[in-house]
Amino acid sequence: MKNWCRNITGVVLTGTMFIATNAMASDNGGIYKVTVTNITQGEIFTPIMVASHKRGLKLFDLGYTASNELEQLAEGGDTGPISTMLMNNGAYDVVTGEGVLAPGASTTITVNAKNERGYISVASMLVPSNDAFFALNGVRGPGKNKTRTFMVPAYDAGSEINDELCVNIPGPPFLCAGEGYNLASGEGYVYIHPGILGGGDLSPVSQAWKNPVAKVTITFVSN
Repeated sequence: MKNWCRNITGVVLTGTMFIATNAMASDNGGIYKVTVTNITQGEIFTPIMVASHKRGLKLFDLGYTASNELEQLAEGGDTGPISTMLMNNGAYDVVTGEGVLAPGASTTITVNAKNERGYISVASMLVPSNDAFFALNGVRGPGKNKTRTFMVPAYDAGSEINDELCVNIPGPPFLCAGEGYNLASGEGYVYIHPGILGGGDLSPVSQAWKNPVAKVTITFVSN
């Protein structure tokens, strides 16, 4: 079970805001403050990853097979592999927030960026789900004293069938406490997630969503 499962109960009950920061500005660059709000009714966001990187670096392409790194995030909430992949391929800074995000709550994560690496990606798993995640996929950060806001949908990694059975879904016991990442195959490509349909243990009444699922605001705060 991932560490994020251990403190999920307090977040859901209290709506606690978690803030992860990296306050050192880079040379010839600046700091981006990224605020994420969970606008679902009953889904929890696992710890959120934010990265600054060069143009053209992407987490995924719609209609194509998810990388193994994305699969691990989408099925189990593990940001470690995809963070390493980004750093090995031109990312300037990668930060993962310090907790899960309840419906209606917000969190702010701060990343450094250089001018030529001023593109931002954000990603997190939706729990409970088989392999749903939300993501900003390499968007241009705003200029000095500017803000950009995005309404972000949920995607399906296509790496696990959406059986909606708790045995195949990670999380705390009051939601699901099953398996996270595995090597089994799913639909085979990344697509827009249809939401919770009620075919297994999950409830389309309390846990379903209609896109978008997250509001993401990016602000340039210093140089």
